[in-house]
Formats: sequence, C-alpha cells, structure tokens
Amino acid sequence: MSEPSVADATNRIYESLRADNADIDLHIATLKAALAREGLKEAAFDPARLVQNNRSGRKLLQAYFRQRGVTVKFLAS
Repeated sequence: MSEPSVADATNRIYESLRADNADIDLHIATLKAALAREGLKEAAFDPARLVQNNRSGRKLLQAYFRQRGVTVKFLAS
C-alpha cells in the first residue's frame, strides 16, 4: 500500500475535525510524514472547511499542530 499524499492526509484531518477530533494525532503524524516525503515545509488548510472558522479556532489549530511539528497556513478565501 502506498503512503498517503499531503492532500490525502489533509482530507483525513478535515474528516477528523468534523468527527470531534477522532484520531487527530495519528492524522497529524501522517501529514507530517507526507510533508517530509514531498519536501514541503508547511501544510495549507482551507478555513471554509474548518469546523471552527474564526480567528480563535484557527490560532488554536495552528498552535496544536505546531506542538506536533507541523506548520499550518491558511489559504485565502
């Protein structure tokens, strides 16, 4: 079985966020590995797809991911 791409890992994180953060740490680790494989430094998220799309929610998400070694940026809407 092939390793998931950054897009696949990001989609799994969106699904996890909608499912009350089920297995979020596992999905963050998968995203971190996918970023390393593809030579990327940060993950890009669409704020419109976030469960809590306000400044506080975005900052909380960034801080949580940063603690796990993943830099997060948000796409312009």
